[in-house]
Amino acid sequence: MNLTELPIDLKKQIENEKTDFAIKAQRKYPLSKSLGGLLIGILMCAFMSLFIYGFFGPLFKNEEAHFESNGEPVTASLNDFGELIIPGGIIGLLTLAGIYVVINSIYSLFQKGGYFVGTETRLIQFKNGKTVSTDWEQFTGNVKINAKNNSGNLEFELRTGKMESQKNKPDKFVPDIIYVSGIENVYDIEKKCRIRIKENDPTPATVLN
Repeated sequence: MNLTELPIDLKKQIENEKTDFAIKAQRKYPLSKSLGGLLIGILMCAFMSLFIYGFFGPLFKNEEAHFESNGEPVTASLNDFGELIIPGGIIGLLTLAGIYVVINSIYSLFQKGGYFVGTETRLIQFKNGKTVSTDWEQFTGNVKINAKNNSGNLEFELRTGKMESQKNKPDKFVPDIIYVSGIENVYDIEKKCRIRIKENDPTPATVLN
């Protein structure tokens, strides 16, 4: 992409910096990530619908619902549904969570990726007037490529991230990811990024005697 095609606000951010590349991503996230989230959301909703039918199905037929609470048999009806408030609330929240995942995944399918500009010292992201600048030294060097016919997606792993707890396991560090999705010349862009990441690597080099 020619620099003259970039938005004015982005060109002001670059000023006199030497640029390695300037591209416009088609999507904010890889298609596989959005579709994966959509599938998870649909499965969550389908799974919770079974509980909704099991708990509330008899009530819809004006019958009594029978289940166990703390190992004790419980009966609920439209005239006495107090015992259904807590389990019904939990089921409702989980169902809403599934619906949120579905809606968010569908929305992500249509989100544009914005502009990406690589300079000697940083990667600049620009979208809807918002600029995010990440120094190359913040990149770990781990890059995932998913491409076909020189078009595809790049996923850059950063040194920043967060700790996530795991059941019966030590906490796991999950790095932040920068997605550059739906671009041309993906291998050339990856090569240029890798060179800059290596040049700006803050970790000391190991000298072998």
